[in-house]
Amino acid sequence: MNSLFVLGIICIYGFGLIMIVVTIYSIRKRTKNKLENELTRLETMKNLISSSSIITEMERVKSLINNDALDKKYKKWEKRYNRIVNEGIPKLTDKLLEAEGLIDTKAFKEASFVMARAEVDIYYVRTDMEMLYDSIKDITMSEERNRNAVTKLKAMYREVVTKYNNNKSDYKGMEDSINLQFDNINKLFSAFERVMEENDYDEVGKIVHALDDLINNIKIVIEEVPTVILMCKMIIPKKIGELKSMASKMKKDGYNIEYINLEHNVEEANKKLSDIYDRMKVLNLEDSIFELKTMLDYFESLYSDFDKEKQSKKEYEDYLESIQVKLNRLIKVIKNIYLEINELKETYALTPEEIKSLDSISSELNEERISFKQVSDRTLTRVTPYSRLSKECELISVRLTKTEDKLESVIKSLGSLKEDEVRAREQLTEIRTILKDAKEKIKEVKLPVVPKTYYVELSEAKEGISSIVEELSKKPIEIDSLNMRVDTGRDLVLKLYTLSESLAKNASMAEMAIVYGNRYRSSYKDIDTALTKAESEFYKGEYRVSLETSVNALNQVEPGIHKKLLDAYKD
Repeated sequence: MNSLFVLGIICIYGFGLIMIVVTIYSIRKRTKNKLENELTRLETMKNLISSSSIITEMERVKSLINNDALDKKYKKWEKRYNRIVNEGIPKLTDKLLEAEGLIDTKAFKEASFVMARAEVDIYYVRTDMEMLYDSIKDITMSEERNRNAVTKLKAMYREVVTKYNNNKSDYKGMEDSINLQFDNINKLFSAFERVMEENDYDEVGKIVHALDDLINNIKIVIEEVPTVILMCKMIIPKKIGELKSMASKMKKDGYNIEYINLEHNVEEANKKLSDIYDRMKVLNLEDSIFELKTMLDYFESLYSDFDKEKQSKKEYEDYLESIQVKLNRLIKVIKNIYLEINELKETYALTPEEIKSLDSISSELNEERISFKQVSDRTLTRVTPYSRLSKECELISVRLTKTEDKLESVIKSLGSLKEDEVRAREQLTEIRTILKDAKEKIKEVKLPVVPKTYYVELSEAKEGISSIVEELSKKPIEIDSLNMRVDTGRDLVLKLYTLSESLAKNASMAEMAIVYGNRYRSSYKDIDTALTKAESEFYKGEYRVSLETSVNALNQVEPGIHKKLLDAYKD
């Protein structure tokens, strides 16, 4: 049994060992395959560095050599090519062979490192070869590229010349400069053909670049010169003449336009026009159109400034009239208030705030009067533009409007004092009438007993009326206190009137209920008892209790009796 167990353990151990060996072998095999594939890729990259196309291009350059400059370039390129082929590529081959040997000896880590270094070196060598190829290609493609460029420039040049010849009258004074530029361009075209025959590719590039600059410049000249001439010789000078004439007339009419500084700006504009024209003669039009448009916009804006000044004069004259009228009216009003203020102080208890507010308004009016006089006086000196005078008048008008609002508020406050007094006296008469009506209601009913509450409220109502009379007799009258007394007195009298009306109504209906219920006394003992109690309450002055007692009793034999009694009372 023990021997079988040991044998099993040995078998398991042996199987595990075999699996480990197989796994390690598989991993190393996969690593080797991966590195071999990478080595093949690098070999391919290395072999592609030296292609036949660069040799072909070098042969083409060699066939074009007919001057020392190109010969020197070719030798330099040949030396560089040989260095890459004879030194750079063999070194790459050595590194790849080294990596291959390391792979064969299963030194995978070292092989991976060598291959990484080799790939970097391959990129360097390939880049060097590509740059060499581009330099050579630049020469071999030079003729085709430059001829295409010059063909396009010739087409553009022909269009420019045609436009000039068809519109020569637009270029007066510029003919010599333009023709000289045409001669220079024609000479460059001839020079291009000569250096192309000599294969002087360095000089060809310079000529093509110069042709591009000159033709694009002359194109701008041909397009813009007519506009520059028109603006320099006609449009802007005409504007200047019109503006100077308008300025002269406005000065005679009393306008101050010195702030525009027209004469100085015209002088500077003429200098600028002269400078632009001189630069144009040497075909320098840089920023000329922009400068001329800026100048023209400025002179155009002056028309608006002149129109604004004319409009401002009209507004200013309107302000002069309206402000003067408003000032005179407000000053007169404030003067009249001050004439009446002593009487108002004696009659009514004015608050310190009301007096202070009035003094403040008077001070503001005086300040605005002085400011307005200063503005109107400057009209005589003719040194301030109407636009500024109008603006200052507008500010004065706005401030006066605010002051006017304050004054209206004070007037309203002072006027309300008299109104409150008159209203209080009218309400006093009305309150007395209501008191009289309340007393009459009690007399009409002829109550056997008048409740004490009536006399209490009557006394309070009379006291309230006396308080109103007392406030009205004070000198000066305190309006707030008067209004409070009037409100209180009115409330007390209305309360008394309501009580009188209630007493009269309850007493009348209670009496009617007792008289009406007498018909049921002999037939209903409960009703007789209730009516007896109602009579007792009636003579005590408890009219509401008497009414409720009798109505409740009668309601047993005659439902809805309360409504009948109420209708009878109203009738």
